[in-house]
Amino acid sequence: MSETKLKIASDISLEQLSIIYASENKQKFNLSSTLRDLKFKDFQVDISQMGKVIFEQMNADKNLPGAIVLENNKLIGMISRQRFLERMSRPYSLELFLKRPVKHLYRFVQTEMLVLPGDTLIVEAANQSLQRPPELIDEPIVVEVAPKTYRLIEAHQVLIAQSQIFKLTTDLLSELYHQLNGANQKLERLVSLDSLTQVSNRRMFDTYLTREWQRLEKEQGWISLILCDLDYFKQYNDTYGHLVGDDCLRAVAQAIQKVEKKTGDLVVRYGGEEFALILPNTDRHHATKIAENIRMAVRSLKIFHSQSPISQYLTVTLGIASTIPSSKKITPANLIVAADQALYQAKKAGRDRAICNSVVFGDFIVQNANIAVDS
Repeated sequence: MSETKLKIASDISLEQLSIIYASENKQKFNLSSTLRDLKFKDFQVDISQMGKVIFEQMNADKNLPGAIVLENNKLIGMISRQRFLERMSRPYSLELFLKRPVKHLYRFVQTEMLVLPGDTLIVEAANQSLQRPPELIDEPIVVEVAPKTYRLIEAHQVLIAQSQIFKLTTDLLSELYHQLNGANQKLERLVSLDSLTQVSNRRMFDTYLTREWQRLEKEQGWISLILCDLDYFKQYNDTYGHLVGDDCLRAVAQAIQKVEKKTGDLVVRYGGEEFALILPNTDRHHATKIAENIRMAVRSLKIFHSQSPISQYLTVTLGIASTIPSSKKITPANLIVAADQALYQAKKAGRDRAICNSVVFGDFIVQNANIAVDS
């Protein structure tokens, strides 16, 4: 498919889109193309004329599909080239019909004809042509290009044009599908990202935790959760202002993102000054190492915090919880509570540290798995 500048618009029809798409891709036909966009043949005879007139014209123009038969300038029928040649191939037909008026020949070759207005859509004309009885499928179509003015067009010409329109429409729909799919993915990213920090938001947190929980329950794999809270961030905002606070949150989010993790680990802005990490296939020992790396990464930013009672620079406190999912015994909410309790204990212990003293197991939060990383 050639590249196109076609853009999705809610206020434009498929027919209009096909016109634009055909123009951009230098295609002759589109969904709005009519019979007038095709090439007509003009050969008319009066029923009183001699049959040799048809014979001579058919010989002169090998592409002539037939003859329109009139009586006093009024359409009465059509003689197709196929039927004419078939009749002329019979014994004595040349001698019998060529020197007689056309009306004698017409009695033997007349058949039901398809007459369509010139503004008939090609797609509709092809449909009506194919609905004719099998013996009439190849018969030319009579087109009324103006009131009482008729021309002929070959049925296969209509079908070829229709096949080109079908291909163009298929390409157009494919293009629209890819654009729509891309737009949906972009929208999904937008609704899943925190606009300030450009990491995942709480909505994505809930969705991802549920999905990974279900997957790891089947696989019986570990999952860990880290909750991070910037120490004394309210005082930071009060001292330096919210714009500076926003810059600080962005810097911290980037620092957390850069900490070495596995593919599939998710960084989330959990709320205000809180961040969270969902770590599938990660036990508490590895989760604690990641938490410590995050703590050091935030320290290394050296964001000055004059109102912090524990450091001249901005620090972060982290709580970690790990488990092997089991829907019969525990839920994702249990994991969140366990990580939150670990975070509370880390703050109570003096902040600027990571603690994993809560391992969810069954209906219990085990308190004897203390792993603390202090400065």
